[in-house]
This record gives sequence, C-alpha cells and structure tokens, in this order.
Amino acid sequence: MSAGPHDPVLLAEVVEALQPAPGRLLVDGTFGAGGYTRAFLQAGAEVLALDRDPGAADYAAPLAREFPGRLCFVRSRFSELEQRLAEAGRARCDGVALDLGVSSMQLDEADRGFSFMRDGPLDMRMGREGPTAADLVNTAEPAELARILYLYGEERQSRRIASALARRRAERPFERTLDLAETVERALGGRRGAAIHPATRTFQALRIAVNEELSELEGGLAAAERALAEGGRLAVVTFHSLEDRIVKAFLADRSGRRPSGSRHLPPAARGPEPSFRLLFNGARAPSEAETARNPRARSAKLRAAERTAAPPWRQAA
Repeated sequence: MSAGPHDPVLLAEVVEALQPAPGRLLVDGTFGAGGYTRAFLQAGAEVLALDRDPGAADYAAPLAREFPGRLCFVRSRFSELEQRLAEAGRARCDGVALDLGVSSMQLDEADRGFSFMRDGPLDMRMGREGPTAADLVNTAEPAELARILYLYGEERQSRRIASALARRRAERPFERTLDLAETVERALGGRRGAAIHPATRTFQALRIAVNEELSELEGGLAAAERALAEGGRLAVVTFHSLEDRIVKAFLADRSGRRPSGSRHLPPAARGPEPSFRLLFNGARAPSEAETARNPRARSAKLRAAERTAAPPWRQAA
C-alpha cells in the first residue's frame, strides 16, 4: 500500500537497497502513483514501470515527459515482468521493486470499492476486469466465503460472518461498501472499543481473493529471480503477515537460510545453490517519524536481497 504520490512508504530504504544509477535498469512492478519510479529516475536510472490498474497511466505520463527516454510504462501484472522486459528489448534488469497491497489512490477513490470508510460500489478490482467483490459476496457458497475470510483475512469469526452475509443477501444482494461493512459489524456485535474496524479483515480477504494477490506475489517473486542479472537487487514492501510470510519464505529458501534438518536424522540432500544473498537480516520497518507522518505505513516491512550467479531455482509443480 503506497502512502501516496508524494510519500511512498520506506522510500529511502528502497532506494538504498536498489541503488538506482545511470546505466541501471529497474523494474517498478507496482507503479501506483509513481513515487518509487520518480526517485529511481532522479538518480539517473532507466525504469520499466508496471501496474495492472489502468488509472496508473495518468501518473506515468508526466513523469515520462519530465524524464524523456528513461521511463516505459506498461499496464501489466508484475508476474509478467519477463515478457514486458522482452517487449522492451531487454533480457535482464538490475533491480525489481514491489510495493504490495492496495495503493492510497485506490483506497481514497470511493468508486473503487476498496475502503469500508467510504461508500461506493463493492468492486475492489485492481485491474478493473473480471468478477467484483460483490459478485463473490453474492454468489459464493457460505462455506467458501468462510474459507476465504479465514485464509486471506485471518478472520477467526469467518463462519459467523459468512452465515450473516448469506442470510442478508437472500433478502437483497450486496452492492455497496458501507452496506457490507455495517452487516459485518452487526454480525460481530458492534465495535465496542475495538482497535480496528470489525470489517477490516473481511475487506482484506475479499480484496486478496478478487485480485488473486498471493498467487500473483509468488509468480512475481519467481519472475524477478529469473529476470535479475547477477548483482541485481530485489526489494519487496509488504503490509500484512500473509504477504510477508511468502516473501520471507522465498528469500529464506533462495538464500540458503532455511533451518537445517534434525541432528537425529540423516543429512538432507543438498539443494540448489543460493540464487539470492540477503542484504540485511530480517525485515526493516518504517521509522517512528514516518509512521507519525503517514499512519498507513505502520504495518510496512521491507525485505531485500541481491541476485547471485546461480541459476534460478525450478518452481515446484
């Protein structure tokens, strides 16, 4: 979730990790409003910017005029970055930035349907194509709804909420964000001083399901591994535990940091050579000053690694 056009989350840390400079080609896989891309261009790099949201093109056009010949924007999922590089006549890149989740411009536009704080159509599609959140809420079997809420929202009351949604949609279908948020709130007995809105996890789960965000992330990480040149850098900013666990596990595997087997068992067969070297241990979080300036940054985590000379790992079937 980018903070906005002028204040992308963990900007200094991402720039430090990717080292943009003249002669380097970076892929901004989640262009949004262009905050990272602008910083990369200001440092002299070339940028291939990708975003599945057609509205992002409006932010790319002025940057392309300001930095002629160094920015190429393509409407695309970041899992397709290899194809987009090939179309641009490039086989490899020197850096990949992924800023995950929903952007501030999407949250702030009520018509996009991402926010339970603003009334709008229950949409949530980042690419503005395919089934909407309303389609999912109104047609999925209660058991499937409960599974989505539990798996993608880590919602412990998933069955209770799914039952309430099924009862309500039998009377009339869900069409608006506030209608859904209020129904979830009633199903959970109101707020009663809750630290977060009762509908937070439900909205997260529906958004992830509608946009296939977790499978897209897995595909994007594997694509970055194949596309990065030796010495190229990968920087990924996550905003919730589901995303972060995927990135953490991927980098732990690819850097050879997975725990070794039990000393009571025969040694496991040696795996592939590490394809990444971690730039720092663990994850970096925003400073107190940044979270005070931008509360949406409070859950952000940055993980980063450098590509080694080893071949990319084969993906599990």
